[in-house]
Formats: sequence, C-alpha cells, structure tokens
Amino acid sequence: MKKLILLTISILLVNCDNEIKKNTFTISTWTGAGKEFIKKNWEKKINYYDSLGITEILISGSPEVLRKIIPIANKKKIKIHGWMWTVNRPGDTIANKNPDWYQVNRNGDNSLDYRAYVNYYQWLSPFHPDARNHIINNAKKLMEVDGLASVHLDYVRYPDVILGADLQPKYNIIQETELPEYDYGYHPIARKKFKEIFDKDPLELKNPELSNEWRQFRLNAITSLVNEIVDIAHKKNKKVSAAVFPFPEMSRQMVRQAWDNWNLDSAYPMLYNNFYRENINWIGFATKQGVSDVDFPIHSGLYSGALKNPGDFEKAYNISKENGASGISIFTADGLNDEQKSFLVNLKNSK
Repeated sequence: MKKLILLTISILLVNCDNEIKKNTFTISTWTGAGKEFIKKNWEKKINYYDSLGITEILISGSPEVLRKIIPIANKKKIKIHGWMWTVNRPGDTIANKNPDWYQVNRNGDNSLDYRAYVNYYQWLSPFHPDARNHIINNAKKLMEVDGLASVHLDYVRYPDVILGADLQPKYNIIQETELPEYDYGYHPIARKKFKEIFDKDPLELKNPELSNEWRQFRLNAITSLVNEIVDIAHKKNKKVSAAVFPFPEMSRQMVRQAWDNWNLDSAYPMLYNNFYRENINWIGFATKQGVSDVDFPIHSGLYSGALKNPGDFEKAYNISKENGASGISIFTADGLNDEQKSFLVNLKNSK
C-alpha cells in the first residue's frame, strides 16, 4: 500500500512539474528604446507585445528610459531586462578618449582604429583594468534600476574570428583559417601576463591559433569579467542574463566565448540558423547542447527573418521547447509577418 501511495505521489509530482514547465515557457523579444521616451508609443508597443503573449522584453536603452518603461510594462505583467552592449562599445565617448583600452589583433591593430567587418565594431579589452572598470560601472548603472528583471549582457566576447558561413560572402571574406586581422586579444597587457606564466609571447608562437593555453587564457579574461559583474549584481539582489553564441563549444571557436563557465541566471543563445546555413533541426540540436552544458535556463534566440516560410516559425518554437529550452526570444517581434503573429496569438489564446 505504501509503495502504491509513493508511486502515486511520484506520478503526481512529475505531472505537476511538467505542467509548471508547460505554463512557464516564456516568449520574449529584443528591441531598442532609442534616446527619447514617448509614453504613447511605448503603451502601443507594450500592448502589441502583450497581444502576442510576450512576457519579457530585452531593451537596449539608458537607465533613465528603462525606468519610464517598466511601470507601463508592469500593467501587462511584462518583465523588462536591460540589454547592454558590454565589450563592444561603439561611440562610447568615455572609452574613445582612451585608445589603449581597446582590443588589439594579431597584426597589432587597435580595435578603435581598425574596425573588423563593420564600423560599429569597437571592442574594449578585458585585460585592461580601466576598460574593465568602465564596463563594470556601465553594468552597475543598470543594477540601480528598480524592477529590472536582469542586466542582460550582449557582445560579451571578442570580435568574430570566424564569421558564419552565410555572412562571409557579404563581407567578401573567405575564412578557412584564423586570419590575423580578425584574431583579437593581443593587448600588450595580455601578452605580458601570458609571458609571465608561460615564458612565451603569443605573438612569437609559430601557430598561435593552435595554442590551447593562449585560447584558454583569453577565454578566462571574458569569463572573469562576466562573473565579476554577476557577483556584484547578486549582492544587490539583481539577476544577470546574457545573449550568447549558439552553444559553448561553437562559441569558443567563433568568438572566444566560454559561456558554460559563466555564473549566469539565464542565457539567450542566438540560434540564427540561416547565418550558418543550417536547417531548423539545428536549432533543436543547439538548444539541447546548451541545456546539457549549463545548469541555468536557456531561452532559444530565434531570428524571425529566417523563419518566414509557412510553418517554419512554429516548428522552431516547438523544437526549442522539445529540447529543453525554458522559452524563446525573438529578434525581433517588431518584424514578424502575419503568419508568425497569428501563431503567437493563437498560442496565447489557447492557454
């Protein structure tokens, strides 16, 4: 009899857990706030997101603007995250005055002067103490915003050493190896510290791209930066999330980002399958890999522009859920087509 009771309780708990997971699968979106806050525009935008069943918004905007958006979102029970450009700081007026804060590539080019791929790639070095403090202070400003669901870190990595297969032709680049102009992390401070440990200057290595120690050394610099921000946030009872590359091993190779070593509260891997010439099943694979690599929630980032064929968006949603994601995040819900919007509306109405 006792075994029967225990079995019944176990089944009920499993069913309850499954029901909770079913009902807490979140839909979120990235969006920008702009510099000017216009209340009626945000009321309209929040109402639109609410109609789609979106319950979390990752907003790139100043703390001042976020403070004005949060009360509007609260009326619809929508959470607001502060989306922060972390290491890549285009147009940062403080950083711009300090060229030595910026990352350096294998050719010796400074990221402020030589901007790989696009003009807005202006990357600070995680090895320079003043640059690190500047980044941390930017995060601290967001931590002071009452009601913020998380400080959401983005561009918390190095410049792409390898672009996605579909992006390379757009920049007229063929990257079959790690080319020196796109291989960053060679800041003088980094080279000095590495030599102190290994008695080698990474620039003098015959094949620096093959050095596991040099790769790990650079990975650790970003990881320690993130975890320092997380420690500060947690002491203030704030959460930290991050937009990351598809899954940790891929992230390590493409952008020197070991996010499975980060002490995050949640991650939003950007599973933009078209960037890598992959099908929708790849979204499920990447989601499952991320979920298995970390012990915090994963929200599958979906690129709406790549999912416009009939049924693609719904399939991407389902395959993310089936592979253990805690939600999806859309880039962006502002550009959904009618079929995509209809799917989300019907999903919300069915709950």
